[in-house]
Amino acid sequence: MVMVNFDVDPRVLKPLVPTGTELDDWNGRSFVSLVGFLFLKTRVLGAAIPCHRDFEEVNLRFYVRRRAVDGWRRAVVFVKEIVPRRAIALTARALYGERYVALPMGHRIEQHDCVGEPRAVSYSWWLRGRENRVGVSVNGEFCEVAEGSDVEFITEHYWGYARRRGGRTTEYRVDHPRWRVRAATDTEIDCDAAALYGDQFVDSLRHRPASAFLAEGSEVMVFRGTTL
Repeated sequence: MVMVNFDVDPRVLKPLVPTGTELDDWNGRSFVSLVGFLFLKTRVLGAAIPCHRDFEEVNLRFYVRRRAVDGWRRAVVFVKEIVPRRAIALTARALYGERYVALPMGHRIEQHDCVGEPRAVSYSWWLRGRENRVGVSVNGEFCEVAEGSDVEFITEHYWGYARRRGGRTTEYRVDHPRWRVRAATDTEIDCDAAALYGDQFVDSLRHRPASAFLAEGSEVMVFRGTTL
C-alpha cells in the first residue's frame, strides 16, 4: 500500500464530515492521504466474482472519530475512490455508499535484484486523456509502527463512515492486523486534483507531503454497513 499524506486545513474537510462524526487530528494536525493498493483474491458477500478478484484502487481519504458505547471509534472517510471496472464501483456504491468511480488503471512494482523486496511501487490512472500517478521509492526493511506516531494515526483505523443522501451516515467495521511499514526515500505524485477531487484540495496536494511510506498490507475483512 502506497500512502502519501498531506497536511490540510480542517475547514476544507468539515463540509465532508458525515453526520454523527467529528474530525480527528494528530497533535492538532489534520491530514488527507492519497493511497494506492491492490485488492487480491477479493470476495463479495463470500462469493468470488470472475475477472473481478484482483484490481487496483487509489483513494483520497481523511480521518474522523465517533463516540460509541464502547468508546471512540477512529475511522476514515473517503473523498473519492478509483477502481478500474465499472461493476466494482457500482457494487461498492450500493453496499457502502462510497464515492467510487471507474477509470483505466495500472500499477508497477520494482524489486531489489538481491533481496526481492519492493524498491519502488506506483499506481496510475487515466483521467481526461491524461495519466495521473502516485508512487514511492523505499529502502530498508518493513518495521513495526511506533505507538503514538503519525504513522500509527494514519494506518490504525478499523471503522469507515460514508455520507448518504438525506444526511444519513453509513458505518462499517474493517478488520485487519497492524501493518508494518517502510518509510519512503522519494515520492512521485502527478495528480489533477481539481478535476478529480475539487478545487478545495489543490493547495494541499501540491505541497510537499507531510509523510510517505509503503505499508505491507494483509488480509482484510470489510463488514456489512449499517445506517446510524
